[in-house]
Amino acid sequence: VRTTLDPAAGTLAPLEPVLTGIPAEGTHNGGRLAFGPDGNLYVATGDAQARGASQDPASLAGKILRVTPDGEPAPGNPFPGSPVLSLGHRNVQGLAWHPDGTLVASEFGQNSLDELNAIRPGGNYGWPDVEGTGGAPDFVDPLVTWTTDVASPSGIAATQDAVYVAALRGARLWEVPW
Repeated sequence: VRTTLDPAAGTLAPLEPVLTGIPAEGTHNGGRLAFGPDGNLYVATGDAQARGASQDPASLAGKILRVTPDGEPAPGNPFPGSPVLSLGHRNVQGLAWHPDGTLVASEFGQNSLDELNAIRPGGNYGWPDVEGTGGAPDFVDPLVTWTTDVASPSGIAATQDAVYVAALRGARLWEVPW
């Protein structure tokens, strides 16, 4: 949703839906929002505990979406008329852009491996068929994985030399050289 703030009154105008149809559940909702260097809005969604939805191109669950500020599918998306930029995600928690333009995303795994992914338009990151590396040739392997007991990656930031990943469960900051 979007709204405007009336600074004098300290109140918000009525909420206006921008993007609807994202499944929700008690957990695995993703939810990171970020405007990219292209001016479009990127929306990270989780599988909403419906594993198969991540592989369903018609579902908005388990995806990274790319829309205009008005909520329309962004021009140049890999699936014409769709907001889907990439699919096969379990629970994306962080989005950042490396200075070279690469979108990177941190993602919660299930029981084995959490991931840092370089996002390719149209890329399929394998969930729920694979967690970590070594999936089918049609799946994109992560840049880095961590066991779930030391990671639970959340927010990320990128510099010319590295991507920094905050780890909730691991209570640490990972530095991934670029």
